[in-house]
Amino acid sequence: MNEAPILILALLAGGALGTIFFGGLWWTIRGGLPSHAPALWFLASFTVRTGVVLGGFFLVTRGDWRNALACMLGFLGARAAVTWLTRTRPASAP
Repeated sequence: MNEAPILILALLAGGALGTIFFGGLWWTIRGGLPSHAPALWFLASFTVRTGVVLGGFFLVTRGDWRNALACMLGFLGARAAVTWLTRTRPASAP
């Protein structure tokens, strides 16, 4: 059986998991810092994000190191993308 489609799907799944994790982190920081209970925001967000990602990795990898590697590459690629998309831009000089 050709393994390329499975690896591509694992890469895409890793990207989705990374987007959920790092996008959720960005959302948590934006909403948690000004809230009245930031510790609750951060603890709940960390628990949910970690649970989703660990469960997703477990389902995607299926015990195969190649799937795990592809999923991790997608996850790290999503980290770079979310970091780039959510960066703060410097204010323009007058």
